[in-house]
Amino acid sequence: MVNGKYQTNRFADELTAACVEMLQAWSPDPAPQWVTCIPSLNHPELVPDFAARLASALGLPFVPCIAKTRTNSPQKFMENSYQQVKNLDGAFHINLEPKDYQPCLLVDDMIDSGWTFTVASALLRQAGCSAVYPMALALNSPGIN
Repeated sequence: MVNGKYQTNRFADELTAACVEMLQAWSPDPAPQWVTCIPSLNHPELVPDFAARLASALGLPFVPCIAKTRTNSPQKFMENSYQQVKNLDGAFHINLEPKDYQPCLLVDDMIDSGWTFTVASALLRQAGCSAVYPMALALNSPGIN
């Protein structure tokens, strides 16, 4: 995964296949009907490319409905939970169509604090999405379960 993020700027197809297997074993109910992802200004193509390939492998549409509205510091550099959530205030904008109100799979590459998923999921729900299933490829912080 590190090679994909920092050298080739593309996660391996084997990772896509492994995520498909994991999601099939997980079998969330109700099942996601579309896939979206957390955007990054540092690696703008990395996660959207992976999320689009994952969506295709799952037979679902990819809807890049989350926009990054401002640059913010990486979560891993925040010293506490208050700073982590404050760091994300106003960082994202959601653009959903009524057809996107069905359950979705929300993809990101790394979890640092958990707040990015929490904030993005809350915004998706506020915009009308009926359920949000966050899925990260790796944990970056040892304190996250």
